[in-house]
Amino acid sequence: MPRLDPATTALLTVECQNGVVGDESALPELAKEARDSGMLGRVAALVDAAHAAGVQVLHAVAERRPDGRGANTNARLFRAAGKLPVRQLTGSRAVEVAAPIEVAAADLVLRRLHGLSPMAGTDLDPLLRNLGIRTLVVTGVSSNIAIPNTVFDAVNLGYQVVVPSDAITGVPASYTAEVIRNSLALVAAITTTEALTTEWALPR
Repeated sequence: MPRLDPATTALLTVECQNGVVGDESALPELAKEARDSGMLGRVAALVDAAHAAGVQVLHAVAERRPDGRGANTNARLFRAAGKLPVRQLTGSRAVEVAAPIEVAAADLVLRRLHGLSPMAGTDLDPLLRNLGIRTLVVTGVSSNIAIPNTVFDAVNLGYQVVVPSDAITGVPASYTAEVIRNSLALVAAITTTEALTTEWALPR
């Protein structure tokens, strides 16, 4: 993995929100995996290290209006989400970034009402370009859908993408390793939380 310049690197957390990986998740199996695997804690550690190193942090949140207006209905996943007991409603606790991840004043929170990727339906790409970002570190959930979508979209838009393999997860747990090995490793630099936090702690 090449050295990451804090001035041109951003850290993105994907759907690390209470209603997805928190104690009151709409997806308890995914939330349990995020906690039990240590993934959520490692994302928090990366966010802390990024803050200390001056790396821009962005948090991508998926949400819905109470009336569902504008939300996708063209896949089974979207239809099922509308029937879950915990819904990712705009303004609710479910769409707040989950502990122990800290949101700093300089962080940017990007909310979307549709689609499968934080690059779709948000200002993520123009914000990154305005900030002079060339490298995007992608963390969060899930390795089943949102993470691959984010990585592929970012690569298609010309960004260098870095994925810390222990800071993403999905279900079943074994699937994450398969996605990394057979898909993400072909287009992104694969690293670890420890390697990134160590690099960001180095004097500049």
